[in-house]
Amino acid sequence: MTSTPLCEPEFFARDALVVARALIGAVLVHELPTGERRAARIVETEAYRGPTDLACHARVGLTKRTRTLLGPPAHAYVYLIYGMYDCFNVTCFGEGKGHAVLVRGVEPLAGITGRTDGPGRLTRALGITREHDGMSLTAGPLHLEERTRRPRIAVSARVGVAYAGEIADAPWRFFDAESAHVSRPAARLIGQGVAPAKALR
Repeated sequence: MTSTPLCEPEFFARDALVVARALIGAVLVHELPTGERRAARIVETEAYRGPTDLACHARVGLTKRTRTLLGPPAHAYVYLIYGMYDCFNVTCFGEGKGHAVLVRGVEPLAGITGRTDGPGRLTRALGITREHDGMSLTAGPLHLEERTRRPRIAVSARVGVAYAGEIADAPWRFFDAESAHVSRPAARLIGQGVAPAKALR
């Protein structure tokens, strides 16, 4: 199967929960201004589902930081955490909905050195920064390509969102159960620290 850009708007015009699972196995490509091409297969994602999701930035409404998140689907939402790490997200569902998928882990395919098991590590390896915030993902230097094989997907609660209350244990993290490039967070950081991962197809 030949990889082609994920350029159909319909792919992104869905709930983050659907897109998060569908992105496992897709290829994230960054074509740098130097002509260098960096590519990696997405192996771990998390869904963030708008203002009612207390772990989602959309809960605070429209701000300078959330403008892209609340904008149209199929764009890069890149923000800084802990004052040092850029995190890459894919906006989805619809303008004003505040849905996005955080990419947490990728498997290197081309032009990448260093670890990619974690949201801060993968952006560094791919050369993605806050300068890419708001960039369309359907065309241009930063884009997505179709997966070439069907992964075996597992699911768990999200990482580091215990503050979100009961919704913290929602099974909104997806990962390739066979990839060595999935992050390995401590059990106490997953959901409220009690929800185990389970296999899905």
